[in-house]
Amino acid sequence: MMAGPGEMGSAGGGPARHIPVLLKEVLAAVAPRGGMTIIDGTFGAGGYSQALIDAGANVVAVDRDPDAIAAGRAMEAQSGGRLRLVEGAFSNLDSYADDPVDAVVLDIGVSSMQLDQAERGFSFRHDGPLDMRMDKRGMSAADVVNSFKSSDLTRIFGLLGEERHAGRIARMIERRREARPFLRTLDLADAIEATVGRGPKDKIHPATRCFQALRIFVNDELGELGRALFAAEHVLKPGGRLVVVTFHSLEDRMVKRFFVDRAGGTGGSRHLPEKQTRIATFDKADKVVAASDGEAAANPRARSAKLRAATRTAAPAGEQDHSIFGLPRLPEVNIAAERR
Repeated sequence: MMAGPGEMGSAGGGPARHIPVLLKEVLAAVAPRGGMTIIDGTFGAGGYSQALIDAGANVVAVDRDPDAIAAGRAMEAQSGGRLRLVEGAFSNLDSYADDPVDAVVLDIGVSSMQLDQAERGFSFRHDGPLDMRMDKRGMSAADVVNSFKSSDLTRIFGLLGEERHAGRIARMIERRREARPFLRTLDLADAIEATVGRGPKDKIHPATRCFQALRIFVNDELGELGRALFAAEHVLKPGGRLVVVTFHSLEDRMVKRFFVDRAGGTGGSRHLPEKQTRIATFDKADKVVAASDGEAAANPRARSAKLRAATRTAAPAGEQDHSIFGLPRLPEVNIAAERR
């Protein structure tokens, strides 16, 4: 189960903890049955994997978080050989299956387990180290906050968090860290709140969008999603289904553009000349699905969720051109080098 971006400041235990978002809709899009092999690219707490196994499918479940893999070993042991856990990035999911698969399911975001653990530093509900690394390796959020220049922080907060006070917050960070670096989640959250204030009608904490942006940046989440979509295209058999649940507008836009491009379209402006269409590697995507009012009321983390799905054709996989996603230009960081 994944949590939406607006829930960063309210993550905790409670009834929502083990509710997989859009589970009924995911199952309808995949239509799992006996004999199918499905890759669950974001294992998390195992909600999707368990439902797919219960429907008779064999599942290869992937997670870059070693804690999630460790917690899922009992489920793997009880699956009768129908669940295989893989610790790794879902951008490499095409290397985790020996043969083409019947479906790939991706649930994009941060898991509730990560938000609930103060020591992981994803949330400021409880004080913890300013970390946010899903795989516990490489550059942390504290490294970014304490070393990046204010113009780079402004771009990160503005582009990835859609934070309208990005410049003010970045300049505050640059000034404050000269006297004392930011090492704890509450320290940063309190400093942001003191800088921009908090109105009585504000629905979320003022630091929510900056924390979201840092998490996305530290984990290269947009780059990972792009690579995962291309990997899914490679590993799916003809007729296979790619089902993606997103919680952030940038992620949803990436998935939409991927499906438009892979269906032979351009996704460009209607005012510009059309590019030459290509052989479609996916059929036209299904209509986008959002959480029902009932699910959104029962599980607030589902409010921003969107599901997009499409069926693989028999055409060879296309070129891995990341320009189709139209991603914003972010500060240059060699994520691969940082993670070695």
